[in-house]
Amino acid sequence: MKFIKRAFVIIAYVGAATFGPNLLAEQMQSSKEAFAEKPVIYQIFTRLYGNKVDTNVPWGTVEENGVGKFDDINEQALTALKDLGVNYVWYTGVLHHAVVNDYPELGLVSDDADVVKGRAGSPYAIKDYYSVNPDLATDVTRRLEEFDALVQRTHSAGLKVIIDIVPNHVARNYVSLNPPDGTIDFGANDDTSLEYARENNFYYVPGQSFVVPSSPDYAVLGGRAPDAVDGTFDESPAKWTGNGARSPEPNIGDWYETVKINFGVRPDGRFDFDTLPASYNSRTVDEVVAYWNARSVPQSWQQFLAIAEFWLERGVDGFRFDMAQMVPVEFWSYLNSNIKAQYPETLLLAEIYEPHRYRDYLYRGRMDYLYSKMEIYDALRAVMEGKNGVGRIREAYESHSDIDSYMLYFLENHDEQRIASQAFMGSGEAGLPGALTAILLGRGPIMLYFAQELGEASDEDAGFGKASRTTIFDYWGVPTHQRWMNNGLFDGGQSTASELGLRRVYRQAIELLKQHDLSNWDTQFVSALDVDGGDKVLAFKRCGPEQCLLVLANFATTDVDLSLSESIRALISGSSQVLNSTSGQPAPTLEGSMLDLPSQSVSVWLTEH
Repeated sequence: MKFIKRAFVIIAYVGAATFGPNLLAEQMQSSKEAFAEKPVIYQIFTRLYGNKVDTNVPWGTVEENGVGKFDDINEQALTALKDLGVNYVWYTGVLHHAVVNDYPELGLVSDDADVVKGRAGSPYAIKDYYSVNPDLATDVTRRLEEFDALVQRTHSAGLKVIIDIVPNHVARNYVSLNPPDGTIDFGANDDTSLEYARENNFYYVPGQSFVVPSSPDYAVLGGRAPDAVDGTFDESPAKWTGNGARSPEPNIGDWYETVKINFGVRPDGRFDFDTLPASYNSRTVDEVVAYWNARSVPQSWQQFLAIAEFWLERGVDGFRFDMAQMVPVEFWSYLNSNIKAQYPETLLLAEIYEPHRYRDYLYRGRMDYLYSKMEIYDALRAVMEGKNGVGRIREAYESHSDIDSYMLYFLENHDEQRIASQAFMGSGEAGLPGALTAILLGRGPIMLYFAQELGEASDEDAGFGKASRTTIFDYWGVPTHQRWMNNGLFDGGQSTASELGLRRVYRQAIELLKQHDLSNWDTQFVSALDVDGGDKVLAFKRCGPEQCLLVLANFATTDVDLSLSESIRALISGSSQVLNSTSGQPAPTLEGSMLDLPSQSVSVWLTEH
């Protein structure tokens, strides 16, 4: 979920913190011990992944458009991901969220469509943290058991499981059906007469009722189900909206389907909890846990720790924390230190879009990895679209080179436009210079979004979800993935030759980073004096103790004649080419001091020192 202007700005406060080289070295060593293998994360949007129905009616019902199930993610699917080079699967949309669908077996009626985005609902409007989305179950009365079976299948395939936790907000109609004994539902004990109280889970607008936002440009459910829509939702007093909007009538652009969780931050921005001294940045996990155990913390902190423990006990291996920057870093210190004390190998990944706070969330917040959206993603995209030269990529890398091992590189996820969409590059092949740079440039983890490796374009409006991004709000089928899925065989039996060729290139690139342990190899940008391709060719080396990879990525839409220095010519002459992204074309070869690099292509050479 993206940060927008109405976000809860007071949580942008950062307390005193210091970072030094000794702490960095200690953190890196700890990371190496916990994650012996560089994480290669594959994000699956679970509702869409196994769906074989290709009707794709905009705003369609589950009966019209179908829905994928846990059971559809079978042994063949997971084996294929392992073969691609993946070692973590992020199952998105697993937790029970608001949805316009009835489940009489569970005593569940449809959520109010006026506060649900799309018909299938946003996976970030969680309504029950102790259950899973019944849409994903073959037998809804055994939905948790079916999820447990998926976790077991994933582990049996040699893969680990990540799911989302969304501490900043929950659905407006949050209620747990079968919570564990002793669990307190969010808001159950709140004093709703007060705008704020430390132990309240929500913020309130006393004396005023919630008003559903409206817009002349938006019709609930696309106008297809007028009987299900009355423009009202019973919430009195109104709660603050998930992105921090305090009005009882949020804007149509607000996260109006959610409500903001209170983490002990007063409306004026003051904290109702102890801050963590900077000296604890370098303390052990057990010492941080002891610090928080000796202090009173808000109720919501304890509730989210119980939620994390519930899923870890069921075999989940990691969490992707949605919009982590909107929650105080002290909460993350409390939560993550408690998680690591009990489950030290848990992977903790934060979505965060504020670069000046990265180190605080790594060191005080005890995150393992952070999104590199504002640097590497934005830089790659600008160069891919011809808006900047390749120097922008180097600047982005160097802006966080000291913490590069902790930065997640990606070019697609559920929030971003598909590379192959008409709004971005128009084809998967045209996006390879950026995509392969994201895979090969850094020491930290990488991530692919399902069907990225097949060139999925998502160029149709699905309903609430619009063209260029694969919808997360609607029942829908994903054409390139359905061809790869081949009725459950997951062998590419219906894929086109270009889709299979693109997947092979991704597989080769991931194989390189795993084969050569690039999490420990240095990144060295090659000077324009050594490789002169103007501002459209990125040249960098990844060097280990005995070998180097030389990567040449041509972002130009035309072939480029590279002028090479004597040292680079010698390096290439004594190297073997290990990746050539131009399918069906001869590999680039040296002619004197020149190398002809095809348009929008990547070539990689392996050399001994």
